[in-house]
Amino acid sequence: MGSTRTARGRGGAPSMVEVAALAGVSVGTVSNVVNHPERVRAETIERVRAAIEQLGFSRAVPVRAARTNPSVVEVAAVAGVSVGTVSNALNHPEQVRPETLARVRAAIEQLGFTPNANARSLAGGENRTIGLVVVDLGNTLFVDIARGAQREAAARGESLLVTNSDRDDAQQDAHLDLFESARVRGVVLAPLSDPFAGIQRVRRHGTPLVVVNYDDGRQDCCTVLVDNERVGYLAARHMVELGRRRLAWVSELNDLQPVHERQAGVRRAVREAGRGVSLVELDTEGVGENDGDHVVEEVLALPARRRPDALIAVTDMLGASVVEALRGAGLSVPGDIAVMGCDHDARAWGGAVPLTTVRMEGEEMGAAAVRLLADEVAEGVDHVHRRVVVQPSLLVRESSAGRLPR
Repeated sequence: MGSTRTARGRGGAPSMVEVAALAGVSVGTVSNVVNHPERVRAETIERVRAAIEQLGFSRAVPVRAARTNPSVVEVAAVAGVSVGTVSNALNHPEQVRPETLARVRAAIEQLGFTPNANARSLAGGENRTIGLVVVDLGNTLFVDIARGAQREAAARGESLLVTNSDRDDAQQDAHLDLFESARVRGVVLAPLSDPFAGIQRVRRHGTPLVVVNYDDGRQDCCTVLVDNERVGYLAARHMVELGRRRLAWVSELNDLQPVHERQAGVRRAVREAGRGVSLVELDTEGVGENDGDHVVEEVLALPARRRPDALIAVTDMLGASVVEALRGAGLSVPGDIAVMGCDHDARAWGGAVPLTTVRMEGEEMGAAAVRLLADEVAEGVDHVHRRVVVQPSLLVRESSAGRLPR
């Protein structure tokens, strides 16, 4: 007596996919019959066990065969067509006969196949998509990074998908998992904090990854950085060159690497200025548009002889908020106190007193990251990870230097 067997896409023992196809159930149902039969209806168990017996399926194989993302080969096997036909059904359905298209789509639904997660499996296909995860799209630095990455990717015939972790490590991990399941060509990550776990998440399958705006010091991937120590140094040196002698550095208490590096640069500039220049460091609970009042309260609480005549805020949003709070308290900016920010955030530039800042060159950072990804893809195992440091520049406006010539 002959037996009906599902066509196999590869030799060797029959797979769980073939059992599912013969029994007319999902791969998950076969897995439950094998491992948790108490969860499955009796008539379904009977059908699956009959298929197992008919195919000679080994119970030693099942769990490994039940992958989260079935392959195109398995879709082809269940549908009884070639891999090329599956590819056409996904990308050019108008070229496939309706009855064949229906069989392929039924197999896709049965297996839980996700086309985007298998783009590299398509015959002759190559994923030309890059994933970008940024920490805060509300900050225009990261918008600039995305814009630069998009420009460079487009010039190379590639697409860019951008996600925003919104300063949430769990969201960042979820976005990295999304890009990994989509088998993107590479990932650019602008993280909130130490990205080691994220790097391991992506690289476990060999996907190239470049980290932007964070230096983990491990050299296990390419990095693109702005010289944040120099950001702080340029800001403090600018105030000293304007004749300011009592500087204040204002930042939020946290472990963010760029904040500590900017603070170190401010301290270096004050040390170099020598005697006669002092520095007070003020902590704030936040660095946004509503946190300036608290900073000004601290400033006004200082004795007059210690009150700063220059204030450097870690972010432009905080700097703009301080300017408004000082003006609200009856003080002149920059007459009484010169103020500037440090992160080139365009959201903060619409106030009555244009804000001095440090230009971060975000577009160049994004473009450099995509170039490094392209190099790693091209060089393969011969690739040597590199560290690109983008230099910041001072952008002087009225909040520090007074009304400028037009």
